[in-house]
Amino acid sequence: MINTARLYSDLSRLGRETDMFLATVASLSDAEMAAPSLCEGWSRADVIAHVASSGRALVNLIDGAASGVERQLYASPEARSQEISALAALPREELLDELRESARSFAEQAQRLNAELAAPDVSVNGKVIPATSIVALRIAEVVVHHHDLDTAWTIEEADPDSLLNAIEAVVRSLRARGVPGITAVTEERDEWVIGDGALHVRSDREGLLLWLARGDSEHIEADGLLPALPAW
Repeated sequence: MINTARLYSDLSRLGRETDMFLATVASLSDAEMAAPSLCEGWSRADVIAHVASSGRALVNLIDGAASGVERQLYASPEARSQEISALAALPREELLDELRESARSFAEQAQRLNAELAAPDVSVNGKVIPATSIVALRIAEVVVHHHDLDTAWTIEEADPDSLLNAIEAVVRSLRARGVPGITAVTEERDEWVIGDGALHVRSDREGLLLWLARGDSEHIEADGLLPALPAW
C-alpha cells in the first residue's frame, strides 16, 4: 500500500504540473497547435493528444493493480497510434476537453492506489514498476511533454521533485534498453548508475533530464564522449 501522505503529495504536484500544462495548451491557437513540437514527426497537437491518451491508458494500470488482473496500457502499438492520431485530428476545443477529462479521470482513479493493492507491480511497455509509481510516471510524462511543446514555459518551472520523478522514469527506461554505462550526478547531489556506470556525467537536474530524455547536451559535463541515447 502506498504511503497516504506520499500519494497526496504526488497528486498535489501532479495537479500543479497539469494545471501549467493545461494553461500552456489553452494559450495555443489553431496554427500554433499544428506547428512542429520537439518530438520528431509530431505536431504540438500530437503531443497534446498523446498526453490525453496516456492519462486514460494509465488508468488501465491502476485497474490492474487494484483488481490483480493484468491490464496493458494499450491493446497494441497500432491501437495507441490510432488513438493519438484520432485525438490530434479533433477541433481545438474538443481536444482541450479530452485533455481536461483525461487529467480529471486519472486524478480521481489514482485515489484507488491508497487501498490494499491486489497486484503490487504493473508492466509498462515490458518494464515492471511498482504500482505505487504510477502517479510519479504520470508526473514525468506531463513535465517532459510540456517541454516538448516548445513554448515560453521552461523545464525550470517544474517542481524539483517532479524533475526527480522524470529523471527516475527515464533512467528506468534506459536501464531496460541496455544503453552504455553511465553514472549521472547532479549539482543537487542525486546520483543514478546505468549499466557499469563507466561514463561520468554531471549537470543540474534540468540539464540532466533534457539530455537523458531528449539528447540536449548543452548543460552536460562528461569525462568522455556522450553516447546517443534513445528518446524517451
